[in-house]
Amino acid sequence: MGKNLSEFSIQYIKGVGPQRAKLLSNLGIKTVEDAIYYLPYRYEDRRNIRKICNLRYGQLETVTGKIISADIIKLHKNNLKIFELIVSDGSGLLKGKWFNQPFMKRNFEVGQEVILSGIVKMNSYRGFGFEIDNPEYEFIADDGDAFLHTSRIAPIYRTTAGLSARQLRTIMFNLLNFCIEDISDSVPEEILKRNRLPGLKESILNSHFPEAETDADILNRGASIYQQRLYFDELFMFELGLSALKKGREIENGITFSPKGLLVRKLLDILPFSLTAAQQRVFDEICLNMKRPYQMNRLIQGDVGCGKTIVALMAMLNAVECGYQAALMAPTEILADQHYINIHKIIEEMGIKIFLITGSTKKRPLDDIAAGGINIVVGTHTLIQEGVEFKNLGLVVIDEQHRFGVMQRALLRKKAVNPDVLVMTATPIPRTLAMTLYGDLDYSVIDELPPGRRPVVTRVFNSGQKSYIYKSISDEIKKGRQVYVVYPLIEETEKTNLKSAIIGKEAFEKMFPEMKISLIHGRMSPQEKEDVMALFKKGAIDILVSTTVIEVGVDVPNASMMLIVHAERFGLAQLHQLRGRVGRGGSQSYCFLLAYEPYGEDAKKRLDTMAETNDGFRIAEEDLNIRGPGEFFGTRQAGMPDLKVANIIRDVRLLELAKDEASDLIGSDSALKSVPDLRKRLEQFWKGKIELFKTS
Repeated sequence: MGKNLSEFSIQYIKGVGPQRAKLLSNLGIKTVEDAIYYLPYRYEDRRNIRKICNLRYGQLETVTGKIISADIIKLHKNNLKIFELIVSDGSGLLKGKWFNQPFMKRNFEVGQEVILSGIVKMNSYRGFGFEIDNPEYEFIADDGDAFLHTSRIAPIYRTTAGLSARQLRTIMFNLLNFCIEDISDSVPEEILKRNRLPGLKESILNSHFPEAETDADILNRGASIYQQRLYFDELFMFELGLSALKKGREIENGITFSPKGLLVRKLLDILPFSLTAAQQRVFDEICLNMKRPYQMNRLIQGDVGCGKTIVALMAMLNAVECGYQAALMAPTEILADQHYINIHKIIEEMGIKIFLITGSTKKRPLDDIAAGGINIVVGTHTLIQEGVEFKNLGLVVIDEQHRFGVMQRALLRKKAVNPDVLVMTATPIPRTLAMTLYGDLDYSVIDELPPGRRPVVTRVFNSGQKSYIYKSISDEIKKGRQVYVVYPLIEETEKTNLKSAIIGKEAFEKMFPEMKISLIHGRMSPQEKEDVMALFKKGAIDILVSTTVIEVGVDVPNASMMLIVHAERFGLAQLHQLRGRVGRGGSQSYCFLLAYEPYGEDAKKRLDTMAETNDGFRIAEEDLNIRGPGEFFGTRQAGMPDLKVANIIRDVRLLELAKDEASDLIGSDSALKSVPDLRKRLEQFWKGKIELFKTS
């Protein structure tokens, strides 16, 4: 690009200025390049000019005619001012109305020829006649100037308070006129030819202001060849970065682990169950990786309850047996606590030292960790951010909870000499998508649940059906079973909404005075939580009232029922995780979702999906559809580049093409020396995220 469009402020584009620049920054548009990739979210077909007498109510229509009056109407009862424009084309009259915008009168003169576009409605007082509220308008100039807002397929951009769609469209038009000649294409021509993709300039122009003969339906599906080119570009940059990361690691030395397997055998002797074939297969893949002389970066994917943590623990024991330390990182304190509670007793029996470090840990044996006296450290991202030094960190396990974590993995490598990295995710993602998204990782899937698991029966209830729920809870406990009652975190923070859980516990105590009821929540210390869970596991508690602290890792086979209160407030992945806490024994288990109305369409979809299926893949797909990929994969928290135009679900075919092309290019030219412009653009795309190329 001639001008540096990635640094050229939007403020200096015709029609912007300091005030509008502030408004545009609300949309994430600060530079000219930001604006170029701020694509319309839909397109309106305003090409077909219709006679006024043939207009259809409720339809988007475009007409051309002469202004016969332009007046401000004052409504005295509420002081409202309406600017009314009446246009005639000889076949009839059309009224355009603008509410509380009397200044619009300055724009129009009687006798001018105009084009109006908008949704046609009936005159609400007379019951006939055609009107359009806030129509898009354009004047028919004598010089036949290009139309921008009407008589074309008009791009519709998401906008912000204080900036109309019309104003934004004009800014985009001026901007493209200003910079289009400075846009240069950095994607190698042979890649474009191979994938039959057009040039970058024409793709940008046609994605913002499509040519006259374009099919509006194709544009609205994001399927025009020009839109596809822009989606491909972004996915190609994304995959090129992941390929460069992976290639960079393959040439770095890692640790060669050669354990005899003594600690793993000890662990398997202690465990009250045998590994499934899938767990054994994945563990074998990990062992093979750990024996190689370069760094392992492997993803273990598996549905709730498939036993990922045990496999990860076995890998950590192999590292410890070879004289190295291991770290287990979870995204929240609650999950870190849970992992610690689940594994520390088992491994301390084996004489292995483990410690938990989270943001709220007061005493931190940092010297002991640095001297190698502690074998396994469990914690949050605190482990890589705050003064924790290891003597010889050999393996890091990251429980990502469907976050990318690429940036965290890069930070971790600076903590030690290339430790092996194992990433666990409970998000079932279709294999092709997982391999493409986690392109810098090898991939294992635990696709088998422990034997004897029966699908959990899930039902949705409203607040008028509580008596049935309470009777079911009572019946279940009379059969000698146990029940979870889960209250929501109102906000997704690590501070828990205690009030509702405490009040809930008191209400259950009044209702079931003969039953043993306990409470567990995120503000309890790990020891307190562990004590409560031990009592629940032993069967000494009938009803465990909880916040989402029990979301991951608690295994109580005798717990056969879960009631989730205010289920409409939970995300789909979280509901699925919670439901995974029951159904771990041989008896039929139930998950009751108590939802309080009113709740939105998305919440209804989540609840319906839960009631329909136990299949993690279906749930993940529905979750993706509801939340959209950016939020689902947590790109923002995990320091990945944001995808501004591409959608990894809609564009999965392009994603796979981009991955193949990126992998081939990095394979033949790992430092991209033959394509310096592309390398520069790639570094800019990943800027501030991670260092892709080692600088000598």
